[in-house]
Parts: sequence; C-alpha cells; structure tokens
Amino acid sequence: MVKVNENAPVVAKAKIEIDAAPETVWNIMADIGSWPSWNPEVKKACLKGELKEGTQFQWKTGVGKITSLLQKVDPPHFLAWTGRIMGINAIHVWKIETIGDKTVVVTEESWEGALSRVMSGRMQKMLEDSINSGLQSLKSEAERVSAL
Repeated sequence: MVKVNENAPVVAKAKIEIDAAPETVWNIMADIGSWPSWNPEVKKACLKGELKEGTQFQWKTGVGKITSLLQKVDPPHFLAWTGRIMGINAIHVWKIETIGDKTVVVTEESWEGALSRVMSGRMQKMLEDSINSGLQSLKSEAERVSAL
C-alpha cells in the first residue's frame, strides 16, 4: 500500500463526507483530464495513457507544472501518485470509504526536499489549504452530479 511520508517536513491530512455514491466520487476523482472543470486550483491536466499504476500525468496549478506518476489505482477505493515540482517530492493518497450511508473521502499528502524543509511553515499552510479546497470542490461536484 502506498503511504505518505509521515516524517516529511510537510504533511497534511483531511477528510470530508460526501452525499454521493463511492462510484460517483471515484469517477470524478479518477478522471484526471477533467480536474480543471471542478477544481479551480487545477488549470490543466492530462493523463498520458490509461488509468493504471505506472502511468504518468501532467498538470498545472498556480504554482507551476507538475509531472506525476500513478502509484496505486484501486477503483473505487484508492488512488495514489507521486510527483515533483521545484525540488519537492510529493506523495498524494486518496481513499474512498463507505461509513453507514455516507461516502467519506480521506486525502493525505507529504512534501519533502530542501525547499519544503526551509519553508516548512509556509508550505504546511499552503498544502493544508490546497487539500481542504480540493475536498470541498470534489464534494460540490459529486453532490451536483448525484442530484442530476
């Protein structure tokens, strides 16, 4: 199982309940090319092949262009990738769980590298804000699609 680096200088974790089926949440989350349509932080995204371990994808945020590699794809429960930008090595994990009649999404990310050590306080806040914003956007989109 892919895990974030708990000992990295920057680590964030958040979760959210979503009123939508796990498959609906998965379909939105796993459609990497459509991320910009529901997540305002993602300006561009392109999967370079099939949604499977070892496939590369590129995406652009306000910070810059990121090249990532899918590490674990287990529909509709688990999606993980690694990526690198500005000397920061990132590990990102999404877990979809069903608790009662609710879908719960947990996301975690760790950043390591020189820049994340030197600017850990500022980067910690940036990562926490990004993760929480992404979860809110995912919730809004999944609940919108579910209501159709």
